Amino acid sequence: MAQTLEALSRRMTSMQDIRSIVHTMKTLSAINSAPYEHAASAIAAYHETVLLGLHAFLSQVGPLDVGRPVNGTKFFIVFGSDHGLCGNYNEALAAHLTQHMAGGSEGSAILCVGAQMTDALSDLGVTPKTTVFPPASVDGIGRLANQLTQQLAEIQNSLGSGDMAVSLAYVTRDGPVGQRPVVTDLLPLDPGLVRNLQKKPWSSRSLPSFSMPPSDVFQALVRGHLFASIFHAAAEALVTENAARLAQMQQAEKSVDDRLESLGSEMRSVRQSEITTELLDVIIGFEALKKKHHNTARQPKDAHSGEPGQT
Repeated sequence: MAQTLEALSRRMTSMQDIRSIVHTMKTLSAINSAPYEHAASAIAAYHETVLLGLHAFLSQVGPLDVGRPVNGTKFFIVFGSDHGLCGNYNEALAAHLTQHMAGGSEGSAILCVGAQMTDALSDLGVTPKTTVFPPASVDGIGRLANQLTQQLAEIQNSLGSGDMAVSLAYVTRDGPVGQRPVVTDLLPLDPGLVRNLQKKPWSSRSLPSFSMPPSDVFQALVRGHLFASIFHAAAEALVTENAARLAQMQQAEKSVDDRLESLGSEMRSVRQSEITTELLDVIIGFEALKKKHHNTARQPKDAHSGEPGQT
């Protein structure tokens, strides 16, 4: 059914408003990514300092036994998105995590970041143990990392054992424009990491020393490692979330532009049809008036030509 020019004009105005909103969301996604990228880079430098402290500790206390099998509950910290407009971000991460857990993670507990991530896991038959709010800004990443680190410490104290397994599940960058979900082990400490630090010689002429008990120093270093790793995962998740939203908004903007072009073409066609119809009406009216004027002009002449015949 053909639409009127007024209806098409209203649809064009609505699509232009939608495009303005999409363009704004795209711009915000591009702007928001930069602070989170800087936060991820900054925490990486802090993490290097923590690992340097662990290196100094190992150079003094000797070999450290890590990587023992954990028979208790394994905890997963999952970083989702609550802001929306980023496609299947939560669903893809939830599917990847459930596949990972199906490979031998029975008796696992999940600490979920984001209510929408909780819903995505629940749809797959996995119920998180705890759900916390994701950070709304860069300043909130430190709050979230502290909160999760404290929760892990409380869980470890409640277990009454120093042996606890923790893994992080989040979406990370994969190449210049790609991204992929990953699950990385956090605790126990990676045996390869500890082994490399133990083998690496201490390069400074000043030997490291500490006045605290070795167990307290080690726990403080582990807490710093936990905090830095959780902070980095949260920052990385926010970077990829905004990147996913940016890609979605770019696709939406292209779709809206295509629709605007289609509506513009349809409006031009309808306008041309209306103009043609009006011109035809004018021409038909002019021809009708011309014919009427011609007939009117001929009637007196015919009457005058008939008078001689009557006499």
